[in-house]
Parts: sequence; structure tokens; C-alpha cells
Amino acid sequence: MAGKVFLVGAGPGDARLITVKGLQCIEQADVVVYDRLANPSLLNRMRQGADKIYVGKLPDRHTLKQDEINRLLVELASQGKTVVRLKGGDPTIFGRVGEEAGLLRQHGIPFEIVPGVTAAIAVPAYAGIPVTHRELASSLSIITGHESPDKLDHSIKWDKVTQATGTLIFMMGVAKIGYISRQLIEHGRPPETPVALIRWGTRAEQETLIGTLADIEQKVSEADFQPPAVIVVGEAVLQREALSWAEQLPLFGRRVLVTRSRSQASQLVRRIEELGGEPYEYPVIETVMPKDEETLQRNRQALAKLDDFDWVFFTSANGVDFFFRHLIEAGADIRSLHKARIAAVGPATREALKAKGLIAEDLPERFQAEGLAELLGSEWKPGQKALLPRGNLARSWLPETLLERGLEITEMKVYETVLPEANDDELIALLEEGGIHMIPFTSSSTVTNLIAMLRRMGLSDPTAVLNKSVIACIGPVTAQTAEAAGLRVTAMAKESTLDSLTELLCELNHLHRD
Repeated sequence: MAGKVFLVGAGPGDARLITVKGLQCIEQADVVVYDRLANPSLLNRMRQGADKIYVGKLPDRHTLKQDEINRLLVELASQGKTVVRLKGGDPTIFGRVGEEAGLLRQHGIPFEIVPGVTAAIAVPAYAGIPVTHRELASSLSIITGHESPDKLDHSIKWDKVTQATGTLIFMMGVAKIGYISRQLIEHGRPPETPVALIRWGTRAEQETLIGTLADIEQKVSEADFQPPAVIVVGEAVLQREALSWAEQLPLFGRRVLVTRSRSQASQLVRRIEELGGEPYEYPVIETVMPKDEETLQRNRQALAKLDDFDWVFFTSANGVDFFFRHLIEAGADIRSLHKARIAAVGPATREALKAKGLIAEDLPERFQAEGLAELLGSEWKPGQKALLPRGNLARSWLPETLLERGLEITEMKVYETVLPEANDDELIALLEEGGIHMIPFTSSSTVTNLIAMLRRMGLSDPTAVLNKSVIACIGPVTAQTAEAAGLRVTAMAKESTLDSLTELLCELNHLHRD
């Protein structure tokens, strides 16, 4: 039985600009066939076990020809698979969708075309250029600029196009900008007509060049302005000076590597996006329940005597989450902790406890274990019993300090931190070419795991490529781990919180701009 092919527009580059239906198609696909102009972060939404096939250009081979891509879609669907052909922008605007859909129809394979946000409109909007305006331009044309001059003359009736609409949008015409400008002037557009070229619009590399038909070729040459870019011709370009907005955001132009586990990354990712940055998610931490029966048995024994404890110390939000998972599995009652005082390291841990209906002691000024000793150490008495639900890589400082004070401690290894199985050729390429601009590390384990995973993917010297990026750390322990690994830490957050870390990223980007 034949499968089905969804010809999906991925939008102009910013992953958030894909449609709801397009995202649903990716999430349900057996295989996604994609190319260079589709944001790779969209592939993170694929279900586990689904395949991805890159048909764009690689250093060791050329781009697949269009007829080869067409046949690939037929072959995959003939195997009964649900296939997503992911294309940049909208598949119906210079996206060759007619050829792909035509061959699918010939082979009796069902398909759907899922429109996307076209770069022709979205890219100028991100540069502050609405392509229509009641007083300046009430119509627009979208024209290919990618062909040779001979083909352009064959496909474009310059005498008609030049004056047909107020705004002219040329797609992929940077290399032909001089020829395009001369044709427009020759056929009646004034030489002083405004022109904008927006490169990699909506992405971290977005760059805008403004000129006129008379001088834009020279400006492109002087700036060494490279494709891909959208060209906007017309008075609408004049709106940019008043309406430019994306460039004003504090993290504009920065691609930020997010290494937290996917379950924890959402807050940081959302904050980076709100601030105008482009997050690149590559989780280097996966937290799982322990499988060792001896560990599980010790945890059950600890949960059976909750009413014995005078203190419970939670050092992470993960510790809270997994503690309650063990509690539920063991059928234990949280009310057994009625006499225990509950302490938390950091506001995220406190909020995780609050969500479970538990109010922690006042937070220490330093959001680490040492801060607990400064705040509560005078109340730690010999003979008191303390419970520490932690991960397998937790620091030894707190239990050692409690033992020195004479407390009886019970450690619960409630979760284990493991390396995910995730290869990412796109990340390697970005790191090597300096395309990852900032790396905020949120824990020591994100530092050590990222280096380990890069080595596993074939990088012999991960620190060398990581040091091409601005490196920020959430706190002193993480910074020490990073420096010990050979990384150059640019700065450390004032407080060990995600808000403080993102504020630091904005400050560093501001300094970079200046």
C-alpha cells in the first residue's frame, strides 16, 4: 500500500514561522526530505525513529538533481511511508512543487501541498519593509532573479514587469543585481528608485543592504554581499528607517547553542527567541530513572522512613521531579515528611517544589550548596537526619559537609544523567565556520557532555571550535569546569538563574555591537 507525501513549506528561516499544519506533518512523518533552506531545528520535532534525508549540497557531493528528488519521493511513498518534503518558504513559489506533485500523481501516490510563509513577504517584513503601503505601493510582483540574463529575458517581459506593480520582489538574484537594475532603468524605473537586499532574512545571519537602482550593483560589490537574498525594489523600501524592528532586539544576529535536556530547555529557548536570538537546540543531557535494582531498593528503603528526617535538601529541579516519581512508584505518602524542613538550591528548584505543594526555606544568596551552609548551617545539629535526593553526578560537597557537622545523611540517587545518542552534522559545520555565536552553559555536566559528544562525532579538538564562540556560564562551579576543560569563559551570570544568564547574553551582544 502506497504511503502519502506532504509537500510542506518550512517558512523563510525562523523555525517559528512554519504553519501549525506543517509542524504537525513533521511530527507524524516516517521520513523528512529536506534541503539547505529549511531550518534544521525543525527536524528536532520529528518523532523518535523517523528518518531524515538531506538532498541539498554537501562538500563531497553535489545537490541531487530535481528529477532524482522526484523519484526519491515516489520510492519512499511506494514503501508505504508518510513522507514530508520540507522546502524553504512556500513550496508553490519557485519551489518546483509542480514537478514533484506531478510525478506523484502519475504514480498514483496521494499527496498534499501545505503552504508556507513565503520569504518574498516575510524577509522584507523582518527588515522593517512591508511590501505594500496605502500611499507608496498598492501591489507587488514576485519574480525569479536566479536565472542567467538570457533566461531572465526569456521569462520576464521587462517592459511589462517594470511598471506593473508598485513593489517588485526578486528572489535569489544577487549575482544578477546589475543586470536587473539596468533592465528596470532602461524600461522606465527612475535610477533613484530605492532598493533593498536582505540576506538570510529571519535567520541569525540576517543582513540588509540599502541603495538605489543606480548604485546598488556597486554597493553589493563593495560589501561583498553574498546570496541567498531577497531583493525589494520600490518606494516601500523607504519604510525601513521607521519600521526596522528585528535589528533592535537585544540578541539580534546571535545563534545561541542550547545544551540543556529537551525537557528543561523550553524556558531558555523561549527567552532567546523573545530577545531576537536564534536558539540551536542540541541536548547533551538526558535524565533517566535509575535501572540498577540495588539503587532502586535503597531508594525504596529511604522512602519507607520519610517521617525520620529532620531535613530534605533538593539541589535541582530534576531532583524534585524524579523524587516524586519514585514517591509515586513506591506508593509513599508525602505527608510522612511532616516534621522535615525542606531546603532548596536556587529559585528553579524552589518553584519546582512549590508546584508540588511544598514551600522551601528562604533561599540562600548563593544559589549553590555552599549557600545553604551559609544560610542554614547554624541550625544543623549533630544527630539530625537529612535526606538528599540527587542525581548520579551531583557534587560531593554537601553530603561531606553535613557529615562533618555530625548529621546522619541518606542519599537517594533519584535520576541518572546520560549522554544522548544524537549526531548532528549541521552543528559540527556551524561550530567550525563560527556560526554558533554564543554558548551559555547551565551546569558542569553540559560542559563535559558537550565536549564528549563532539569527540564522539569525530572532532579531535572540541575546545578549539567551541572557543570560537562567546562562552557564558551560569555560576562559578560551571565556569571552573569549563576553564578546566580548556574553554575561554567570557563572563559569568551575576546570579545562578536563567534570567540572569540571558541578561548576560544581551550585555555581551551589546558590547559586540559597539
